[in-house]
Amino acid sequence: MTRRGSPVIGVTADSAAANELASMAEPSFFLPQRCLRAIADAGAVPIILPPIARPVAIRNTLSVLDGLIITGGNFDIHPSYYGEKPINELGVVKASRTEFELEIAQTALRKDLPLLGLCGGEQALNVALGGSLFQDIAAQVPTAIEHEQSEKKSYGGHYVDIVPRTRLREIVRYPRIEVNTSHHQAVKRLGKGLIIDAVADDGVIEGIESIRHSFALGVQWHPEVLAPKRQAHRRIFSAFIAACR
Repeated sequence: MTRRGSPVIGVTADSAAANELASMAEPSFFLPQRCLRAIADAGAVPIILPPIARPVAIRNTLSVLDGLIITGGNFDIHPSYYGEKPINELGVVKASRTEFELEIAQTALRKDLPLLGLCGGEQALNVALGGSLFQDIAAQVPTAIEHEQSEKKSYGGHYVDIVPRTRLREIVRYPRIEVNTSHHQAVKRLGKGLIIDAVADDGVIEGIESIRHSFALGVQWHPEVLAPKRQAHRRIFSAFIAACR
């Protein structure tokens, strides 16, 4: 813990162009309240990080943070970041947010600052460490179940197996949990130093963690939604905040 008392956690925000969202008449940054509440409930102070900072500003920002959470969003990471060409099923990309999140993730990892990736944040963690993604699960993993289950986000839609002897298994304390997913991309080739810690029944990777860092973990679901009512998901935030102390 820093001398400030409660750990201070940076949380990446999403962006929208003018009129992209009905209530926003100008370009805006935003973040769902549920993520900030999960951090506060775990005993930390969340700070929203808009995707506009340059490398020097990123380094200065991380110097006053105790941990970093990379959130998800309704966009894809362009495959050029992992050396592939886009396929037809690639969705909307947000270059400025991707560049910001990859830069801040890589800088945080070099500092060994505790990092938690949620949904698209897991994918960013993997790409930041040199890994690749399935650009579209349905097109590239034909045996996969449906992973875009946004309508089930509040209670979960499918199960994942938690790999034994991983940090995630130590955290959630269950061999299998129900999760809520809303993604069409997924981890394909693991980044350097990463291992798989959660897998869906169809073999799609749902969780990764680093064996080279004190705490660098990504989950493909939204534990911040389930945390208020399910202990296994609450424990993910508790463990992350404990690492930030």
